[in-house]
Amino acid sequence: MEHILKINQLHSSVEGKNILKGVNLDIKPGEIHVIMGPNGAGKSTLANVLMGHPEHQVVSGDATFGGENLLEMKVDERARAGLFLSFQYPQVIPGVSVEGFIRQALTEKNKGQKPSMFAMKAELDGHIIKLGLPKDAASRSLNQGFSGGEKKKNEMLQMTMLNPKLAILDETDSGLDVDAIRTVYEKVQAFSTPENAVLVITHYNKILQYIKPDHVHIMVDGKIVLSGDASLADRIEKDGYESIKGSVVA
Repeated sequence: MEHILKINQLHSSVEGKNILKGVNLDIKPGEIHVIMGPNGAGKSTLANVLMGHPEHQVVSGDATFGGENLLEMKVDERARAGLFLSFQYPQVIPGVSVEGFIRQALTEKNKGQKPSMFAMKAELDGHIIKLGLPKDAASRSLNQGFSGGEKKKNEMLQMTMLNPKLAILDETDSGLDVDAIRTVYEKVQAFSTPENAVLVITHYNKILQYIKPDHVHIMVDGKIVLSGDASLADRIEKDGYESIKGSVVA
């Protein structure tokens, strides 16, 4: 597969207001991409558009996922095809256990074939320990009574168990302390393989201490205006986003 995700001149709007203004992005298997940018640049909008959020209207442009037209897929079809979104603000779902949620998601992904109860439980418990989640996390309602950091770790638990082709992480680091950031992004780095890809949306360049991105992109005013390697994040840390506004993609 040449590309997992290929975006060409993607434009979108919310309630008539243009947000994405011509995004181009190619993600290949085995790659980790990081998108940075100031608040309001359109980073989270891009994640929502790719996942099919109904409030975000695609005005023009193309996006293919595994060679298929992503924009024609329903949200559940995108998830079954292997697209995963880790939310910036994970929702609480009372009455649905973490284990039950993941089991149902795996069943849907595998076209109705339920995973082995014992094998899944053993794998789930192993990841819970590695993430530092409470031992009873699997039996608790999804995110109910979880701290902010535990909710983000729970997103990583879902990502690892579902093993998507492309994991989009929307500011997973927001609200986390240093130790939790390390745990989360070490899990992201461990998840990365030659067969999948990761797209990290962040404003926190310190995460690059824990992951090794192949590409760093800067988004300003609805466009990716500059792309480079990890050193680009250091430049932003030193000079700020104002120094690159108006730049053209490298």
